[in-house]
Amino acid sequence: MAERKFRVWRSDAENKDAGSFVDYTIDVDSGMVVLDAIHRIQAHQANDLAVRWNCKAGKCGSCSMEINGRPKLACMNRLNEYDPAETITVQPLKSFPIIKDLVTDVSWNFEQNQKIAPFKPKLPEADGQYRMKQADTDRVQEFRKCIECYLCQNVCHVLRDHQQKDNFVGPRFMIRLASLEMHPLDRADRIPQIRKEFGSGMCNITKCCTEVCPEHINITDNGIIPLKERVVDRYYDPVMWMWNKITGGDKQG
Repeated sequence: MAERKFRVWRSDAENKDAGSFVDYTIDVDSGMVVLDAIHRIQAHQANDLAVRWNCKAGKCGSCSMEINGRPKLACMNRLNEYDPAETITVQPLKSFPIIKDLVTDVSWNFEQNQKIAPFKPKLPEADGQYRMKQADTDRVQEFRKCIECYLCQNVCHVLRDHQQKDNFVGPRFMIRLASLEMHPLDRADRIPQIRKEFGSGMCNITKCCTEVCPEHINITDNGIIPLKERVVDRYYDPVMWMWNKITGGDKQG
């Protein structure tokens, strides 16, 4: 057993957006993760410390927070990754309003999810069966690994720094859109929404979302860029533009 120092964000009881860091020193055991340390602080020194968690196995995404300035899952971040003399700083996600201490209000994300048109399957083939190629199945399978930890939403500068939540759904939901648009059996057309309401043009491909994904989803290259290409093909390709003019198809508006 050894001592470790932690600096944990505590929100103000009267003003949730205000607060300060509080220092704690606790005894830790070998093999502990940051979430274990937070639970020990909660049990022995700060019974009212609020932290969100669930599975403690890196699959629910609940314990997302910033640890030494890096967005991480607290249950997957081992203490032995840090120098024993280092103070480990823990704070809530910065892109969302604080409810209390390390817990943020991520309900905005669920509101975006409800705006997306659900899966709409094509009609079955003449024999009543649905068929698709394995390669097409593999392409969308990657996107289904998302655990909705919202670390990608947290680091997205469009949401975090420029406060464009009214104009951009963020990388997590661009990935959900990609999983639907690229599904070989889906027939819903979401391209107009992706361009206008969901703001595909807001992303400038910094790949910060891909870097923090705990499921190693290639968010930018495999999801966002292909969606941006589909928007460009429909609205900005001169041949498609002329075709839409002739046929009365999608308007740029």
